[in-house]
Amino acid sequence: MRTRVEHAQVVVCGGGLAGVSAAVAAARLGLETVLIQDRPVLGGNSSSEVRVVPRGAANYHAYARETGIIGDLLERERLLNHEEIFENGFTNSVWDLTLYDLVERTPHLTLHLNTIVRDVVLEDDKRLSAVRTYTPSAETETQIHGEVFVDCTGDGVVAALAGAPWRMGTEGRAEFDEPHAPPEASDDVMGNSIHIKTKDVGRPVDFELPDWAVSYEDAAFFYRGGRRPSTLKGGYWWIEIGVPWHTIDDAETIRHELTRHALGVWDWIKNKDPYLKDRAATYALDWIGQVPGKRESRRIMGQHLLTEADLFRSEPFEDEIAYGGWNIDLHTPGGLLAETSEPTAAEGHVSTAPAAVAAYVGPFGVPLRSLVALEVPNLLMAGRNVSATHVALGSVRVQATTAIMGQAAGTAAGIAVRDHVPVHEVATRAIGTVQQQLLRDGAFLPSVVGHDPDDLARDARVRASSSALGHGAGPHTVGATGGLGNYSKPDDALHERRGQWIAVGIGADAPGLQQVSVCLSNPTDSERTIGAHLVAVDHIWDYRIDDLPSLATTQLVVRPGERTWVTWDVDLDLEALRAGESGDVRYLRLDLDADPEVTWHRAGTVVPGSVSAVRIGSGRMRRYLDAITLSHRVNPAQPAWPASEVLTGVTRPHRSTNVWRSDPAQPFDQWLELSWDDARTIGRVELTFAGSVLREYDRYPPGFRDPQCVRDYSIEIADGEGWRRVLTVTDNAARRRQHDLSGPVTSDRLRLVVHATNGDPAAAVAEIRCYAP
Repeated sequence: MRTRVEHAQVVVCGGGLAGVSAAVAAARLGLETVLIQDRPVLGGNSSSEVRVVPRGAANYHAYARETGIIGDLLERERLLNHEEIFENGFTNSVWDLTLYDLVERTPHLTLHLNTIVRDVVLEDDKRLSAVRTYTPSAETETQIHGEVFVDCTGDGVVAALAGAPWRMGTEGRAEFDEPHAPPEASDDVMGNSIHIKTKDVGRPVDFELPDWAVSYEDAAFFYRGGRRPSTLKGGYWWIEIGVPWHTIDDAETIRHELTRHALGVWDWIKNKDPYLKDRAATYALDWIGQVPGKRESRRIMGQHLLTEADLFRSEPFEDEIAYGGWNIDLHTPGGLLAETSEPTAAEGHVSTAPAAVAAYVGPFGVPLRSLVALEVPNLLMAGRNVSATHVALGSVRVQATTAIMGQAAGTAAGIAVRDHVPVHEVATRAIGTVQQQLLRDGAFLPSVVGHDPDDLARDARVRASSSALGHGAGPHTVGATGGLGNYSKPDDALHERRGQWIAVGIGADAPGLQQVSVCLSNPTDSERTIGAHLVAVDHIWDYRIDDLPSLATTQLVVRPGERTWVTWDVDLDLEALRAGESGDVRYLRLDLDADPEVTWHRAGTVVPGSVSAVRIGSGRMRRYLDAITLSHRVNPAQPAWPASEVLTGVTRPHRSTNVWRSDPAQPFDQWLELSWDDARTIGRVELTFAGSVLREYDRYPPGFRDPQCVRDYSIEIADGEGWRRVLTVTDNAARRRQHDLSGPVTSDRLRLVVHATNGDPAAAVAEIRCYAP
């Protein structure tokens, strides 16, 4: 047995999405970083060994997709991969390699695969000095020393070995007054899952269930228990087992039980299911997982314990470093051994059903203190082992959320070492530095805007060659919406109150808002009258109904007929639109009351930044369908995407559109210009383009390039009476690009010139940053 000793500044244990994000974030700050992973591939539950699709806030909220390191990775995977995403079980090795490639290309980062953390070395003050690891394939024990450690092991292995306090099980309702908690505390946790993948071989094939597997005979178990197979291609998240077994101690027993049950599920679908067996005749079982994906085990106690109340919190955390937006997704203890799988699934995923309404949360902020362990002075954590109650974990445990928590933990660890700030004091002494670094590195924080003092663009004036105007969109409007137009046509009748966000100009030259129109159908023989309301909203996730400031209210008369435009003369002046807001753009929401006899038609495209919501009860709304625009027009046309939106410090639609769009009627080239009173010396330019944040990752096809993303562009500086080109990029498909110029340039003006996009007739830029050499 060989023994080795290594030294690093930041040591990250666990190579799932949280761990990869943490390690890359720390290494990018120049810290010597080690990443330890106990499997042969990176990605944890998302890897090709387990095959859980990474999900997050965008599954429930428009423009809420996680960005930063995880956003870049998912965008890259969709560009490179030939596989469509159908459900859990799809993942191939392209995703593994995408992660591996990033880690190998990151300076200052050392990777140890197939390496298990077996013990820790503590100093007298309980500080972690080192972790002791074992690599079976190399018969090597390695002691890895570090200054700061990040536990991303999922099971909280490092924290447990170091003596940090942790919880496992379910809190009782009274302890934190959590409505989703059961009356009494218990040892129950959510279970583990394995998945299957099938292949249509084009001819009938048989499947014989082994005699040691579980045989299913009851259709009600699947169709009434929230276990409806969503596709024949594979899955399924509800192949889950936990209690009565312990998800750590009995992991191998659970794995075998899951195998027995997964084979039984496939036997049911292929040989017995009255709805699917004929369609499944040519499908063969192609893969079955043997590394269970784990939802819950130890939760490490931190400086703040996230509870259900925090998911509905109105005041932001001062130390916000991430956000969540998945619903409170608490699987029934026992999984396949229980009567139902999960409450909202058992209701049929009906958005207005009681469990779905109660579980709808976010987006909400996550504080850094929930990532800082108690009693071990130099330990942070990220992933499903963060400081949260069982109920709060139901939302923050999903992988896209854990990944952005990982980036935050790695950033905090790096800044703690670099700036000599104790880990337990980062949330108070260095939180501004952490937040601004996260924003610079592509993350999004709902309550924090970018104001990096080193960013030269903060002091610049900005203008553009042209800017698009917002007219709205109708049922037949065609546009580039990321290749994801309104592909389904369900019933758009007004069964519930529905709202449409409208971006309006409030700058010095804004025209006010005289008219709004909606496209409605009334199939009856008589006129219908519908209440209409224009309300002031704080942002695009402001789902409130009852306590929003009303700007105007009227009754719209809808005459009998199909696709009739009904116009409301609202005559709102600029002062009413500004209503204390700063900047050049703000959001209003146009709401129509419920009337099942009237249809409010969807638009044929998504107007960038303008989406819709529907009432779900309790005085609030939720995203309508899969983030679509409802048909509407505004008069006069609104300056919704001016050049000034690239300097808001936010890189997605939120409180305003936060993107410049050129006039789509004007040909390329289109340009965006920064200017200063005095010349600036610039060595680095960082760009964020539009796209890739509207919907969840699994909505995007193989080989995807967002049409809104700029493809070919140049950076130019003013040089005498003309312009000098200092950089040109072609065939770009990435939302974020950072460029170190070949040499420092000094000028009082800089231009980003867009030569072509990936399909959108308008150039679209969310942010431009400039830094000294």
